[in-house]
Amino acid sequence: MSIEFSKPLTATETPIPGVVLFDLPVHGDNRGWFKENWQREKMLALGLPDFKPVQNNVSFNEKAGTTRGIHAEPWDKFISIASGKIFGAWVDLRMGPTFGRVFTTTLDPSQAIFIPRGVGNAFQTLEDDTSYTYLVNDHWSEDAQGRYTFLNLADETVAINWPIPLSCAELSDKDKLHPRLDDVAAMAPKKTLVLGANGQLGRALREVFKDDHSIEFCGRAEFDLNSAESYTSRIWSNYTAIINAAAYTAVDDAESKEGRRIAWATNVSAVARLARISIRHDLTFVNISSDYVFDGEQKLHTEEESFSPLGVYGQTKAAGDALVSVVPKHYIVRTSWVIGEGANFVRTMAVLAKRGIKPSVVNDQIGRLTFAEDIAAGIRHLIRTGAPYGTYNLTNAGTSESWAAVAAKVFQLVGEDGQGINGVSTEEYFRHKSAAPRPLNSTLDLGKITETGYSAVDSDVRMQNYLVPTD
Repeated sequence: MSIEFSKPLTATETPIPGVVLFDLPVHGDNRGWFKENWQREKMLALGLPDFKPVQNNVSFNEKAGTTRGIHAEPWDKFISIASGKIFGAWVDLRMGPTFGRVFTTTLDPSQAIFIPRGVGNAFQTLEDDTSYTYLVNDHWSEDAQGRYTFLNLADETVAINWPIPLSCAELSDKDKLHPRLDDVAAMAPKKTLVLGANGQLGRALREVFKDDHSIEFCGRAEFDLNSAESYTSRIWSNYTAIINAAAYTAVDDAESKEGRRIAWATNVSAVARLARISIRHDLTFVNISSDYVFDGEQKLHTEEESFSPLGVYGQTKAAGDALVSVVPKHYIVRTSWVIGEGANFVRTMAVLAKRGIKPSVVNDQIGRLTFAEDIAAGIRHLIRTGAPYGTYNLTNAGTSESWAAVAAKVFQLVGEDGQGINGVSTEEYFRHKSAAPRPLNSTLDLGKITETGYSAVDSDVRMQNYLVPTD
């Protein structure tokens, strides 16, 4: 066998999306040859996904003409040849417009190829004593075989031109029985799991992702954050991301003995479990943070500000942020003053306005509203654009103002006089009441997420649409 020595490391895209062919530098002398078969840093620089292999497999094939496949496995593979030579054939068996697309080439020890999950893999040895090696990023198990997708080597539609006719080749009985392309069930894409899908943000996420069939929505009945079984009943390698829209948000109740226990269980212990799963299975983890992680002493909060929570709720959210921050692929979406479907401040003020009630409203807490639909849109933007991982402030745009000023605008939008709103201090409002401390300044700096191309909608515009919807 003749091997071309000292080729530069190069990567070449193929007709199948995600399938990348590599030329590998092989160094030889009178003793034989040496190559860097897998070099993570150099290959990432060429655009190979950081697919984090966990298992190395070797297939030894004694005779030329040995033919194996076509198997689409539920993990990614990096394939190379240790000795000999093969004819490789790959067929896209993933759902989508490239289903059935074929790529073939010969491989010797100076080449390698990356095959993403769901692309059918097959090869035929062209020399005796061929060793075929592959790295995979999930552990093989008996259960995993049930998640394979197969295609018959002799399928007439893809019409692979095998160098050695299949009638003369060595095949397994199982491979001979695989279905034709018309009968193949395409491999579905990995899913994104949305937790807390029945809450205010969860419902907004349902709407923003309504046309994406790879999203799995779970309320408490389908995934209870405080039940150990929820974390063990799924095959996490079938997922690519978790969006955690579930949280304990009863700010005042969190100060009680029972509320404190539930807040820490939901906002910290459950988040720790999700973080461990995300790290182990290389998932993107999206978690929602709050302005309550700050004491409100700063008039404008950036993502880099140190935690300084005043109450139990803020403490649990800060602890959750710290846990999520160690996940390599994470988005912490920090928001404030959330308005969504169901009971909320804007809706309450609108009802009071219609009833002719002039309420007392706090006038020394300053911030911006955030409508749940815009949080959902921001999350979708971060994921789909592949924005750099990290923490992002996300609220509506516009002028920072007090709750009392927001209430006055609500009154005006529903046709009532907002002048009668009684503005009071936080101290006065909660006098003789059991309440958690609040940050007085909750305005979040939007510069970082704006740099990713996201444009926040003005809160006045969103409130107008919320209270006075148009067809």
